[in-house]
Amino acid sequence: AMIGKAMLVPLCPIRQYLRRGYSAGPAFQYILVERKGQHHNVGLIRLNRPKALNALCDGLMTELNQALDTFEEDPNIGAIVITGSEKAFAAGADIKEMQNRTFQECYRGNFLSHWNHVSFVKKPVIAAVNGYALGGGCELAMMCDIIYAGEKAQFGQPEILLGTIPGAGGTQRLTRAVGKSLAMEMVLSGDRISAQEAQQAGLVSKVHPVDSVVDQAIICGEKISRNSKLIVSIAKEAVSGAFELSLAEGNRLEKRLFHSTFATDDRKEGMTAFVEKRKANFTDK
Repeated sequence: AMIGKAMLVPLCPIRQYLRRGYSAGPAFQYILVERKGQHHNVGLIRLNRPKALNALCDGLMTELNQALDTFEEDPNIGAIVITGSEKAFAAGADIKEMQNRTFQECYRGNFLSHWNHVSFVKKPVIAAVNGYALGGGCELAMMCDIIYAGEKAQFGQPEILLGTIPGAGGTQRLTRAVGKSLAMEMVLSGDRISAQEAQQAGLVSKVHPVDSVVDQAIICGEKISRNSKLIVSIAKEAVSGAFELSLAEGNRLEKRLFHSTFATDDRKEGMTAFVEKRKANFTDK
């Protein structure tokens, strides 16, 4: 985990920047926000604390959540990509910010609870990881729906080396992704795994060259955005349910969500277009 000094600043509205497709630099201190893709339908959020290797301070996570909410509300955005720099996706939580916290403060304030916001976004979120994804950085990537990694990326949960344990889902999501043995080894030793090892273990879906991983994540986002945004969200809910439910309950959820698509215009349009051998024109209704 990296040490970096955090500072909270007043947040400005960013919608005017996003509508024009600009970077929202003036609105944020810790992130850059843009629309990407041929039809500007993929939201890109770039973590931007280069001197601290994108250490996750409270201000950065607050800004990230605000940007996610803005993209969630935007009807033109079909997918969201979160990335960092070539050197670090995020090298951990901001240790200086939490160094002197007490148990009472952590418990009373439910410390880190708002970090989980990424996992509640209805639209697909893709992590494009280069360099270090350690501690909170690894946890943030795992909150996303899809992880693409640059070939030099490293993943790890080194909190044990600081006398603590992961606190934003690291012990839970990592175990579900890679299995008990590897997760236990990583959490108890603090050892990192490479992008290739992460793909082998099932943590990462694709490994790309360092300079193309963000572009490939955007291409994936564009591909997803061509489908009905409504049906994509329903499909995401079904897959996410597999991590929470028994097989029987998961199948029941899937069946009900499948049935619900028959109440949508897009399901009718998709099947009609298939029968008529033409491209579907989805309206997200």
